[in-house]
Amino acid sequence: MPNRILLTGATGFIGGHVLHRLQTEQRDHNITALVRPGTADQRTSGWPGSVERIPIDLADIVGLKKFLETNSFDIIYHLGALRGGRTYKRETFYQTNVMSTGQLVESALKHDSRFIFCSSVGVFGTIPTELPANNLTQKVPDSYYHYTKIEAEKLINHGILRGLHAAILRPAITYGTGDHGFPYQMVRMVDKHRFALLMKRIWIHLCHVETITDAFLWLLDGNYESGLTLNVADREPVQLADLINFISRELHATNYPKRMIFDEKIFRLGELVSRGMKSEKWLSRFQLLSRSWFFDVQEVYDIMSLTVRYTIPDFRVVIKDYRK
Repeated sequence: MPNRILLTGATGFIGGHVLHRLQTEQRDHNITALVRPGTADQRTSGWPGSVERIPIDLADIVGLKKFLETNSFDIIYHLGALRGGRTYKRETFYQTNVMSTGQLVESALKHDSRFIFCSSVGVFGTIPTELPANNLTQKVPDSYYHYTKIEAEKLINHGILRGLHAAILRPAITYGTGDHGFPYQMVRMVDKHRFALLMKRIWIHLCHVETITDAFLWLLDGNYESGLTLNVADREPVQLADLINFISRELHATNYPKRMIFDEKIFRLGELVSRGMKSEKWLSRFQLLSRSWFFDVQEVYDIMSLTVRYTIPDFRVVIKDYRK
């Protein structure tokens, strides 16, 4: 029998790739996608007519609860969330990222649905307290977005104790076609010689969007123990300077200008100013570019046998997207 799948976040970066792959590789499923009311038509115009669109904002807890009371699913893919750095009220962040998760968990328990959740390596904080970060690494709610992901994971783990069949994937910052977030902006700034590079070895760990999509599709058959929680990223971290030089060579056939390499004091000053301004967005940017952050991903490759991807040269997909 076809699986009845509920998908949140289908208009987002990762969710859009998951929906596309479900439609092209798993055509026997019946998919219902929750879409924020007022979403531009072009964001869903490419979806097949077989995908049922339900106009519900995840922050609308009353509307979500009412929908779930009269509908049931075999699998709930909960990929929808407000990402960090957005200018929403904390109440909206909490409703969207935490309270909606609670409603979906309760529905999954009631109907014996499998629950698959997209968390974030941000649960370890912008910069983890140990490297590589692993499942035993301390959780650090150093931004409100990270706090909401930690709280959502708690709700799921409480559900698991009550019989919920669930899995949690924590992607690192994800890159690929169709997103204009951190990786895309990095390419733009390198192209315009506006990227400030630190005079120090910094290791970062990104995730190809097809890698996290592969992982989500692997969970479809449910052949895993409930509570499976995995960090997902490219097979190895990469030195930030190597990646910046790679981008520069792809765009300009030469390494990045040395005049854009700065002392660490500049970045620490930026962090200080960001804290004074209470800007989580800018504080995280300064930290991400001046401190190492990488994760233990051995387990996800061992369990799922994922296709191995390396940031260099696979980051070309972002450069190609930028050139368009």
